[in-house]
Amino acid sequence: MAINKTTDNKNNFLVSVIIPIFNTDQFLSETIESVLNQSLTDFELILINDGSTDNSGNICQEFMRNDNRIKYYYQSNAGVSAARNLGLTCATGQYIFFLDSDDTIDREFLETAYVVSMYQDNDITILGSYFCNRNVPIPALPTCAQFLKRDFLESYKDIQFPKDIQPCEDGLFSHQLLALTSRIGENPKAIYHYRKHENQNHIKINQHCDRILIQIYQWRAILEDFYVKYDLYPEKNLHLALFIQHEPFELRYLGMPFDEEQRYLLHNLIKCWAFLLIQNLTKQEIKMLSKPFLYFISTDTPTDFERFFKKYRYWRRVKKNILLFLIRFIVVKRIRRNLRQKITADFRKDEDMMHAG
Repeated sequence: MAINKTTDNKNNFLVSVIIPIFNTDQFLSETIESVLNQSLTDFELILINDGSTDNSGNICQEFMRNDNRIKYYYQSNAGVSAARNLGLTCATGQYIFFLDSDDTIDREFLETAYVVSMYQDNDITILGSYFCNRNVPIPALPTCAQFLKRDFLESYKDIQFPKDIQPCEDGLFSHQLLALTSRIGENPKAIYHYRKHENQNHIKINQHCDRILIQIYQWRAILEDFYVKYDLYPEKNLHLALFIQHEPFELRYLGMPFDEEQRYLLHNLIKCWAFLLIQNLTKQEIKMLSKPFLYFISTDTPTDFERFFKKYRYWRRVKKNILLFLIRFIVVKRIRRNLRQKITADFRKDEDMMHAG
């Protein structure tokens, strides 16, 4: 599909791709090339060097000399949030996408994201089949799943990536934006290639449970200030409850190796944060929350919950295996295939939790 150059003087490019960079010289060339090889060519590529001490800066400058769509900026090391925020101030595209400096995107990624966003007039387009197929309203997104309209971001300049917060800097950023608009679309065709390696942030994060626990208190303070400022209680109570379920409960409590004292502190924090929100939800809204999360906030101690959760995981696996076994006896191949896909999708969220736990 041919996409013409924009004639809007306010927006110089169709898309601004922002890459924060810190010591990823072994992957960076491939990442940049995946952008330069896009089927959509009307973009700018903003490279933010966050104080790298390896060869990343030289790689960026070499690419910049050969392509006038590339902008390069250097800042003393201040973290990924500061780098992304700097990129936002430099962006001129109609839409914004953040790419990690060790990942790559499929050749049609920007084009399909732009076409969907433009024709649906989305403020936020959710990218990738995994995130588009979630069963409940999404309370937060990683940067790889966000395609953002710059005019929308300009309307809420106070919403930025929180400095000195990691993980969840992207979750906090996206959660606030998702709460401020109903113009949200989906593009499951956007294919993002996530690179796994030993220096990834999530591996380092698991080694610092004490720091993460302190930051979760900061998450709460940031969001409580935001909800009060924009007068979002009680209209967005479910949105916030889903965030608490996903980020501090599923990804952190279930997914990180906290010691006993830390688990007690986090258990109490999540209970106190979520309890009043849930009291003000309708029965239909409560059904959108997971059974493990609802049980978690009703328990007195982490031990009570973990005893329940062990049994819960076991019986969910048994139920799934029984259902998959029974559909083998369905004669019609198409029906059998569709049921298998539905069962797999229905159990996907719980399987993610089990993997985290």
